[in-house]
Amino acid sequence: MRAKITRPELRGRRHEREALDRLIRDVRAGHSRVLVLRGEAGAGKTALLDQVAGDATAVTVARAAGVEPETEIAYSALQQLLAPLLGHLDALPEPQRRALGTAFGLTAGDPPEALLVGLAVLGLLAEAAAERPLVCVVDDAQWLDRMSEVILTFVARRLDAESVALVFAARTPGGDRILADLPELRVDGLPEADARALLDSVLPGPVDDRVRDRIVAETRGNPLALLELPRERTAAELAFGFGGPGGAPVAGQVEEDFQRRVAALPADTRTLLAAAAVEPVGDPALLWRAAGRLGVGMDAAAAAEQAGLVEFGALVRFRHPLVRSAAWRAAGPATLRDVHAALAAGTDPGLDPDRHAWHRAHAATGPDEDVALELERSADRALARGGRAAAAAFLERAAELTTDPKHRSALLLAAARARLAAGAADRVPDLLAAAGLGPLDPLQQALAERLRAQTTLALDPGPAAGPALLAAARRLEALDPAAARETYLSALGVADPAGDELRRTAQAALAAPAADDAPGALLTGLATWALDGPAAAVPALRRALDAIDPARDLDLLWLAVPAALEVSDVATAHRLSGVAAGAARAAGALSVLPVALTLHAGTLLLMGRSGEAADLLAECEGLAAATGAARHADVGCGHASLAALTTTPAALTATPAALDTLQGAAAHPALGMRALVLSEVVEAAVHANEPAVAADARDLLATHAAATGTDWSLGALALADALTEPADGRFREAAARFEAAGLGLLTARARLLHGEWLRREGRRADARTVLHAAHDAFAGMGLHAFAERAARELAATGETVRKRSDGPSDELTAQEAQIARLAVAGRTNPEIGAALFLSPRTVEWHLRKVFGKLGITSRRELAAALVRP
Repeated sequence: MRAKITRPELRGRRHEREALDRLIRDVRAGHSRVLVLRGEAGAGKTALLDQVAGDATAVTVARAAGVEPETEIAYSALQQLLAPLLGHLDALPEPQRRALGTAFGLTAGDPPEALLVGLAVLGLLAEAAAERPLVCVVDDAQWLDRMSEVILTFVARRLDAESVALVFAARTPGGDRILADLPELRVDGLPEADARALLDSVLPGPVDDRVRDRIVAETRGNPLALLELPRERTAAELAFGFGGPGGAPVAGQVEEDFQRRVAALPADTRTLLAAAAVEPVGDPALLWRAAGRLGVGMDAAAAAEQAGLVEFGALVRFRHPLVRSAAWRAAGPATLRDVHAALAAGTDPGLDPDRHAWHRAHAATGPDEDVALELERSADRALARGGRAAAAAFLERAAELTTDPKHRSALLLAAARARLAAGAADRVPDLLAAAGLGPLDPLQQALAERLRAQTTLALDPGPAAGPALLAAARRLEALDPAAARETYLSALGVADPAGDELRRTAQAALAAPAADDAPGALLTGLATWALDGPAAAVPALRRALDAIDPARDLDLLWLAVPAALEVSDVATAHRLSGVAAGAARAAGALSVLPVALTLHAGTLLLMGRSGEAADLLAECEGLAAATGAARHADVGCGHASLAALTTTPAALTATPAALDTLQGAAAHPALGMRALVLSEVVEAAVHANEPAVAADARDLLATHAAATGTDWSLGALALADALTEPADGRFREAAARFEAAGLGLLTARARLLHGEWLRREGRRADARTVLHAAHDAFAGMGLHAFAERAARELAATGETVRKRSDGPSDELTAQEAQIARLAVAGRTNPEIGAALFLSPRTVEWHLRKVFGKLGITSRRELAAALVRP
């Protein structure tokens, strides 16, 4: 009779079980919860997960586990977890359904962005939970493949009101950085009394109390160690404990013990266990096919089951992950190669080509061009599914198996590109060094040089990468002109505006072969700007802006929008950033979306649409929180910071130090900052009583206005004239031109400055008119610091300003207000969910709360309720 693995009753886990019971209760009540159990191997994490799965009544349970041999197979754990839920796939929006289908290899399509796959998984869980609360249990998270970890972490950060629980177990040390910043529960050793009781339940006979206490101390209450280490030891052997304070870690001792127990099994049983350890899914049919090819019969399973190490049933299940590790590590290299060869032969290459290739690769005893080619095809499939890290792993192994030095170098270069795209820049230098050992043609050498420069930029964003990018661009000129132009653009974009590197890069770019496409036109415009100054560059920059398709040229956005601001064309900046933000959001383009959002928010702030800008900035913050990324300190956030600066009345309190800072920025303004920074200098210099500084900045604005001729630049000049040589007409012209340009924020600021001057001139009645207009505009924008400044000026004219009273909308949380505004704008729940990285069901839940707080019952009443006093 085969022995079944018995799960001992949990001891001493009251705190942990209470936490898990609360989690299940919350999920049944309609909330979502996330918890990561962290502890050393054998601490009882798997037992707690089993308890969750077994005790969770009236819920659906989905399970998966990371497996060490599978860490390079993209989405392997995620597919295992979601397989029972794919029946809900048709309920997802088409872009999400297509992204998830492509990621899982169910359909063909363009490589999906991780963000879009994450939204699809979030939606899929929500749809499944709509029928019945859902509990997802993921064991051994430290061995999740990279894409599964990324997606599950994203989903965990965005769950809210879907009735979904995600419970993970991660080993420490080793999994400490997995699923970072999620709620966690430490699973430590058992309390002394419980540890003693557990040890007593498995001791072979009476043991001296002092010996028992020593065993408990040495194991630190680790349940698996207490259960397994006493097995097959005599009382005399136990008298010496398990190795003393200086011995190996407990988990290592337990695994060594499992290895000894595996080693004591018959040879066929050991081979079968090795095959089960390597086969990650626990598919008994595949295992027995492989066993047949290894000449191992079904009777080999009996000894392993009787030893309590594994259970062969509908699934093959090891007693503990350490048993799998022990069986894997106990097998010699020759046995493992045989096992992989048998599993490859038993795996249908049509149904599971990547695992077939992976097994063949591990079965190879030396170079094998056929296997290398199969791995290359797997890499192509991984890239098509968005699995860049997996593609890199396939390519690296293919490079090991090829005999052609040139082909090997090409594979390593491709692997380096994939590693960089996957965010593993630290692994690129070694790959490039290995690629350089073989023959590289001139183009490959240039591309390798560019990869080194891009890696430098990824590891240390800023001007430091500029010289390397410039050198790579020069090498690429005659080999790949398009790649050279892209590299020159990157070099120009990171160069310090005050340094010589910008001029050297611009000179080289203009000397390179020109092109009339969007990148070529933008490169010409930016190089002209750097060499000949902003006025000379205006025509070239405008031609470039006309050539750019924001939905197609997303990679140019970070330079194109600042270029539009450089020529004082806020309408074009708004159009480019708005279309790009929509395209990046729809595609889930994580590399572009934060830049697009912050750039578009900056244009909206300048236009006085601060509520919409706040929504986009909150979306950017939500993106950072959802993905675990730091806030993007790139040009996008730089322009958002600039827009934020304009909402602070710094000029009134300008100090010489602050003026010095502004002058420094105005001496070599970054692309797109010219008109705004020079305007700030004029205002600050006037308040600091530095007329010469104000006059110099005014003259630079005059040159800029003559070159661009836009209402924005002409309005900025009119305001500078009004501040340096006050005149009622110039103030009014400034406000009118800003208004014509759609710059609501600058219009209100011009009126505020006009009113302040009128009040100082003693024209109180005239001052009240423009100050009221400024105050009402600022209050409507939610820019309370400026509104209060206008209110103080009104008070100085003898006017009383009614203080703003809180209305019903002030009871809303920031997220509720954001959802409400998007609903008023006509967005559907799925569209709002996609914008805020929430499931549509969570959006609906928040809207119900909004309706309750505002005392309304439908979306039709939202707009009026939000502005109701």
